[in-house]
Amino acid sequence: MITKQLKKYKPISFTDVVIDDLFWAKRLEVNREQTIPFQYEQCKNTGRIDAFRLDWKPGMEPMPHIFWESDVAKWIEAASYSLATHPDEQLDALLDEVIHLIAGAQQPDGYLNIYFTVVEPEKRWKDLRDAHELYCAGHLIEAGIAHFKATGKRKLFEVVCKYADYIDTVFGSEEGKKRGYCGHQEIELALVKLYRVTNDEKYLRLSQYFIEERGKQPHYFDLEKKENPGQFDSFMNRLPDKNAYNQSHKPVREQSEVVGHAVRALYMYSAMADLAGELGDESLLQASERLWDNLHNKNMYITGGIGSTRANEGFTYDYDLPNETAYGETCAAVAVVFWNHRLLQLDCDAKYTDAMERALYNGVISGISLDGKKFYYENPLASLGNVHRKDWFGCACCPPNVSRLLASLGEYIYSQSDHEIATHLYVQGSGNFNIKNQKVILHQKTNYPWDGDITINFELSKPLVFSLKLRIPEWCKDAQIEINREKIEMTDKLLNGYLTIEKEWSTDDTVKLILPMPAQRYYSNPKVRQNINHVAIQRGPIVYCLESIDNIESLQKIGICKDGKFDEDFIPSLLDGVVKISGEGIVLDDSGWDNKLYIADKPNTSPYKFTAIPYYAWDNREPGEMRVWIPEMGN
Repeated sequence: MITKQLKKYKPISFTDVVIDDLFWAKRLEVNREQTIPFQYEQCKNTGRIDAFRLDWKPGMEPMPHIFWESDVAKWIEAASYSLATHPDEQLDALLDEVIHLIAGAQQPDGYLNIYFTVVEPEKRWKDLRDAHELYCAGHLIEAGIAHFKATGKRKLFEVVCKYADYIDTVFGSEEGKKRGYCGHQEIELALVKLYRVTNDEKYLRLSQYFIEERGKQPHYFDLEKKENPGQFDSFMNRLPDKNAYNQSHKPVREQSEVVGHAVRALYMYSAMADLAGELGDESLLQASERLWDNLHNKNMYITGGIGSTRANEGFTYDYDLPNETAYGETCAAVAVVFWNHRLLQLDCDAKYTDAMERALYNGVISGISLDGKKFYYENPLASLGNVHRKDWFGCACCPPNVSRLLASLGEYIYSQSDHEIATHLYVQGSGNFNIKNQKVILHQKTNYPWDGDITINFELSKPLVFSLKLRIPEWCKDAQIEINREKIEMTDKLLNGYLTIEKEWSTDDTVKLILPMPAQRYYSNPKVRQNINHVAIQRGPIVYCLESIDNIESLQKIGICKDGKFDEDFIPSLLDGVVKISGEGIVLDDSGWDNKLYIADKPNTSPYKFTAIPYYAWDNREPGEMRVWIPEMGN
């Protein structure tokens, strides 16, 4: 019996949140009306859905892949979230059809995996390091939970419970069970979700086992590969540390540096935060905090993207953050949101929200085009014009990952405790809360992220005493707060970046939070060698970039004047409506070099007015170069 928890807050469900702003509401509409149907067609046309019929025979094309279930599962999750907020009979019926196929593929013992049922059934559970079996199981579990919570229908939910029950008979420290764990973490966080829905501690303990067992000696993957080759042996054998690639190089409590594949790492860290909260495990939380510090302060791009190299889709070493070759996988930015949101429920600290916001507004939504039908797998911070979004990928993890996050975005805006409402993100709309057994509706009015003025008021049946917590973003230097038009001194009310106001609230109360957001220059730590003497522009939570279409073809010739001012203009017709930033710069003159590569004379320069747009919106117009970090020139 669990007796101690570290959880202090609980996010309110996205079904209790209404988003009706000018920024996110359009993206959610595009996700609902364009992206989700488009991704279904991609899953259908590539054979991912029909593969659940289990009618594949040797020689047939396409051959099912080892992670196809995960793509379909994430689509189900996104579609279910959409259904929960916007009922749609056709989508509902389509989900039932796909779920019927999935249920039909489940084996009598509960096992559910296409590849290891029809392609290599003799290798079930024999390639945990590479074959993604438990990873796919985790995504199926998440899909089953999402569909059940959205519709009340139990078919897929019962399928995944049966699968989880079967997995529990296979893995564990008990006699006769496999002492293994997944090479691509995911099932750990899914099992915690399943526990929260069923209240069956068996699932929580299985998640705990998978986390606790990881990295112990004798090392399971080392033993496994002595007997069975892996799907990715040729790749894995080129790595300097195969076990660091999937974060099994040491037990999780001993880890303090982010290593290996970025998505695997952050899915594992998300499960660690979940388990720390549910089990009251202080040492697991301490390990999470060490890893958080190493990632966010030494290994994260200004966009919230992570993973500096394609070589391992992940990390290299501290402060190594190249721009043109940045990997910045979209899934990894999504995982940054997942992990920080989980830590935020344990301790309402604005550093987690700031990181979540940075990833959301930059590294996540850069991964999807404005029309919702093209996607980035990699998100570099500089491009020579040869990087473009694609319709789909052979490894299509990123498109449905963004889609499921967007469809459930409301869940990331607010949390509550028994006596507090915490507002994490500023998004126009409303949230429904239950505080001290009384219904409270919070209304936000704002044009964030283009404007930092936020007005909050409440609907209450009678006055009620509770605390309102408002995040003061790290980027804001001069926040102000007014209650009923009276300016409030903030100094004694700030804790961990949140302003806390406790009073008896009534429907007549109005809170106005003013977050000035002028465009600012940002600089890298000097240890980031790639950005020495370069500057990035950020306005509010939005990171900016230069594109050739607004400037000149060769962006490397542009510099920003050190003391030059910025002009900021909201352009409704530009990229679905953005604040465009322009400013004083210089441009290098490359004429007169007589086709020489090097000369002893300094290049001539001339004044130049540059234009910057939000990074998330790049590559939505004509192809061209892009840069986030720009040389800064002047004394």
